[in-house]
Amino acid sequence: MKFLLRERVFGIGEDFWVEDEAGERVFLVDGKALRLRQTFELKGPGGEVLAVIRKKMVSIRDTMVVERDGETAAKVHKKLFSPLRHKMLIELADGREWTASGDLIEKNYVIEGDEGVVAQTSRKWFRLRDTYGVEVHHPDVPLVLAVAVAVDELAADARREDD
Repeated sequence: MKFLLRERVFGIGEDFWVEDEAGERVFLVDGKALRLRQTFELKGPGGEVLAVIRKKMVSIRDTMVVERDGETAAKVHKKLFSPLRHKMLIELADGREWTASGDLIEKNYVIEGDEGVVAQTSRKWFRLRDTYGVEVHHPDVPLVLAVAVAVDELAADARREDD
């Protein structure tokens, strides 16, 4: 299933809808502007909070944590050494690991685990400016989309550091 996400041009506090292939609004990414750390909520169409994505304040590597029902569901962080490709590691609460690799800044990457491709992102599927697609191959769509938001935010941080 493919979803359309809008790139957050203005950063924290910017909300955007995630649309499905039919153009229906299915999730809201709600950026929380008045927080000490970067925080986003992934909400269902009825406003229910499905996941909270927040930047960890103190860590060796930049890390975003995905929480569900107050429990950590995943941790997303940059790999310490990946000189040839952009790569991030996703540690799931059940002990499994996924990796996001490819061009993270341009949003053309793949999230993979032992079970194969979990999701793939691309700007090529859509002609709209500041949008990219996420094709999800995993049954837990909210978790995968929350991880994609975390990867996007960490890649944006890296881009800002390079400027």
